[in-house]
Amino acid sequence: MGMTENPNDKVIAEFRASDGKVGGYFAGQTLLLLHHKGVKTGTERVNPLAYQQVGDAYAIFASAAGRPQDPQWYRNLVANPDTTAEVGTETVRVHARVAGPEERAAIYAKQAAAWPGFAEYEVKAAPRQIPVVLLDPVA
Repeated sequence: MGMTENPNDKVIAEFRASDGKVGGYFAGQTLLLLHHKGVKTGTERVNPLAYQQVGDAYAIFASAAGRPQDPQWYRNLVANPDTTAEVGTETVRVHARVAGPEERAAIYAKQAAAWPGFAEYEVKAAPRQIPVVLLDPVA
């Protein structure tokens, strides 16, 4: 495995080859591919992320698998909230916004109930609260 190989690349390739369905670690989860621009580099990056449908929006979780810092994609989105996400076979233009406390609590509780890993991430990440970001489709 070369230095340039990103473990996400395999997931991204599988997602695109199978209309948004992947196996392995993400099996059974609803997944999207988030495009985001590096704050410092301006380089476009793509991250596969679990999402929850909330009305027309897609809620994503800055869990970083429970690490103490927010993931880089989260910092990039806060700096550049207008972006795209690949959902199933579609590429959707979205505007990212961080969920407020009450909105976040309900969305996160639902995610943790469906996927116990998210409950573990929250415990591991403490005292950091895992942000929930809503991707609102833009016409």
